[in-house]
Amino acid sequence: MLKKCLRSGHEYVRTEKGVYRRRYPPEKIMKRYEQRLEDTWNMEDIYASQADYDADVRKLTEMAEQFKAYRGRLSEGADALLEVLKHYEAMRQTCERLNVYAGQRYHQDTGDAVYQKLSGEMQTLTSSVNQACAWLEPELLALPSEKLDAYFEENKELEGYRRQIEVITRAREHILDDKTEVLLSRMGEVAGAADHIYSMFNNADIRFPDAVDGAGAAHTLTIGRYISYLESQDRVLRKSAFESLYSVYRQYRNTVSAMYYANAKQADVMAKERKYEGAMEAALDANAIPVSVYKNLVKTINDRLPAMHRYVALRKKMLGVDELHMYDVYVPLVNRPEKEYSFEEAGQIVKRALAPLGEDYQALLQEGFDHRWIDRYENEGKRTGAYSWGPYGVHPYVLMNYHGSLSNVFTLAHEMGHSLHSWYSDHALPFRYAGYKIFVAEVASTCNEALMIHDLMDRTEDPEERSYLINYFLDKFRATMFRQAMFAEFEMNTHAAVQRGETLTADYLCKYYHELNQNYFGPDMVVDEDIAYEWERIPHFYTPFYVYQYSTGFAAAIAISSKILAGEPGIVEKYKKFLSSGCSMDPIDLLKLCDVDMSTPEPVCAALDVFEQYLDELEKMVR
Repeated sequence: MLKKCLRSGHEYVRTEKGVYRRRYPPEKIMKRYEQRLEDTWNMEDIYASQADYDADVRKLTEMAEQFKAYRGRLSEGADALLEVLKHYEAMRQTCERLNVYAGQRYHQDTGDAVYQKLSGEMQTLTSSVNQACAWLEPELLALPSEKLDAYFEENKELEGYRRQIEVITRAREHILDDKTEVLLSRMGEVAGAADHIYSMFNNADIRFPDAVDGAGAAHTLTIGRYISYLESQDRVLRKSAFESLYSVYRQYRNTVSAMYYANAKQADVMAKERKYEGAMEAALDANAIPVSVYKNLVKTINDRLPAMHRYVALRKKMLGVDELHMYDVYVPLVNRPEKEYSFEEAGQIVKRALAPLGEDYQALLQEGFDHRWIDRYENEGKRTGAYSWGPYGVHPYVLMNYHGSLSNVFTLAHEMGHSLHSWYSDHALPFRYAGYKIFVAEVASTCNEALMIHDLMDRTEDPEERSYLINYFLDKFRATMFRQAMFAEFEMNTHAAVQRGETLTADYLCKYYHELNQNYFGPDMVVDEDIAYEWERIPHFYTPFYVYQYSTGFAAAIAISSKILAGEPGIVEKYKKFLSSGCSMDPIDLLKLCDVDMSTPEPVCAALDVFEQYLDELEKMVR
């Protein structure tokens, strides 16, 4: 039985227990105003009104102007340095709060002109704040180390800022003179133009032809719905969605290649201005990650590609197709009725799976579910995908485009992993140390997914269900360890070309990306021509050298989750310490709290051993 939501007109299904739950996916994409309030995030937790937001904008503007007056005072003594650092921290915290609010309002409907303006104005104000602060690091670096040591002795309160100061001073050779730092800060807004233009193109402007299923019915195609169609057992729908999506990206390949090249070029220029060899070294140095970690990941994955090729061959066999195509990569290998999970059911599954992390962790999950931390469903103009973000002193938020699939349930576990990582660090540390670095950002989220897949496998006695879940776990490896490493290799070599002074054309980018897919998927895959345009739809490429951390984070998470599941004494406490440590240590050292050493290839190799273990099991099950 169906009934209509009076507010939105969308359909809800009556369950056996007489409860109405939302049907996924709805036939019509909602407008933002049609969303039920309880299904949206509560932005009033950040600012109760626009007036409160505007007041903080004025406050931040004044703080930035006041900060300029501190210039030249660091040599006055320890008290002056402490005063500057306190003002700086308060200003940055206010700036973060405003950015989260403006950014999330924009992301909930990127077509809303009001929030487009709000977001754009906040980018401009942030650039002004950066300019006002540009003198700080050069002036701090001008202080002799002996004088800084004396400052720490003179005022013991400065000890709480020691790591912050040490992180700045160890980058001494890459901090430029005062005048140049101000100039680079002014260029910051311009440098981010390619990313902003791409976001508008990919989230607000691009439109796709409908996908058509085997019965001839049309289905609205969006970036948010694309993967759900590729997971369908209807191969006609999968192929249609694949071809419809990339027919549009093909039309814009020259435009998007210009965006990609512009972003890579600015990253190269900024890196070289700061005396790095190139963008990779600059990006990794920000987190104190040796370049060897990145290159070892790519090499290790390439060395183990025969395992990926085995997986592709098994996929072809289990699907029973003469030719395996790129649109056959996401469909579950085990033909079973597609389960649909209400959002409430998803929350219960996630809580149950994460019970090994303790009652406090579960209570925080429930608080997030009950108090509108999560913006749940797709609407027109909403940012695609999912993320966790939030301001210090409030709570984290999650953006989702929930459609009721098992994949969506895992996404919920994943993003709440990010959120609770933020919550633990925010509550344990001052603002300056609470924000964890990107290198460890995917560990907590992926650990949640690993715990959940094991919980689901442990609870089933049905061999078909187990094979389905093993397939799902293998697909997570494919999508994270292998696919993200392929993205990392794409970035490594395209940015290296820019570093050498070469221009990135559409023909070059498409040809190289197609060749990478051939190498990663192996001889049993028909690498369709259209896959050459896939790089165009990857927004993470506009944050250079970000994606490799999905692979390294996944490897670390597999190691930690394996310890938790094995009941290793003290591991949950060690893990909670990791979650509560923000950026108070370098990322490599943070993971060592859980006895995981990412400076060696061992965690990546161990994770791939787990992949092969489950691949062996699935191969035996289908003989």
